[in-house]
Amino acid sequence: MLSQEELALYQRQLIIKGWGKEAQEKIKNTHLFIAGAGGLASPAALYCAVAGFGKITICDFDTISLSNLNRQILHNHSRMGMHKADSAYATLTQTNPYIQVEIKNTKITAKNINTLLENSHIILDCLDNFETRHILNKACVKLHKPLIHAGVEGFSGQLTVVIPHQTPCLSCFLPKKSIKNPIPVAGVTPGVMGTLQAMEAIKLATGLGIVTAGKLLLFDGLAMRFSSITLEQNPVCKVCRK
Repeated sequence: MLSQEELALYQRQLIIKGWGKEAQEKIKNTHLFIAGAGGLASPAALYCAVAGFGKITICDFDTISLSNLNRQILHNHSRMGMHKADSAYATLTQTNPYIQVEIKNTKITAKNINTLLENSHIILDCLDNFETRHILNKACVKLHKPLIHAGVEGFSGQLTVVIPHQTPCLSCFLPKKSIKNPIPVAGVTPGVMGTLQAMEAIKLATGLGIVTAGKLLLFDGLAMRFSSITLEQNPVCKVCRK
């Protein structure tokens, strides 16, 4: 049930055609798990928070450094050295006091991933390394949880939604190991892609629109161009073709 305060807070989205109280209550009853609390997670978490997702779990073991602050807008200079998940909690609870925010100051591993994800409904891949992404992807396929993936480099980004056993998973097309470390990135690029992840989360929760499933959305910021390619399921994928 939405309170009078929530109805006032979400009023401008409630009047969108097809949204209304029913869609807003679906959002309120959805538990998001956001893997990472950095560049992609910052806009994704902020926009999911103000959209009214009832519970958001943020998982990140890292601490804030100065080089993070060109893109990680969940954090600020006064929180240097603070755990990113704790900083995310402070920002999100101030942004929307009507939602529940849970933090996990831990590194995602093959041993803990199933426990971390067990009570969530939609997973956001806001990570910055391929190894952990594949751990997350494998668990989502196993647990039948939709995964919203985004990745960035420089002025470029990519996005797809994995619906387990219906669409190709990340293992079908994504390299197993990171190529560059650290990854060069303009701060605005994860701003674009993380916002699109929030958009896909809203559509998954409400059933509004069509999500980017089975396709890879590509963003070229220098040319200001979006394009997409159809993803094919790898017939010998060891994750989704078992």
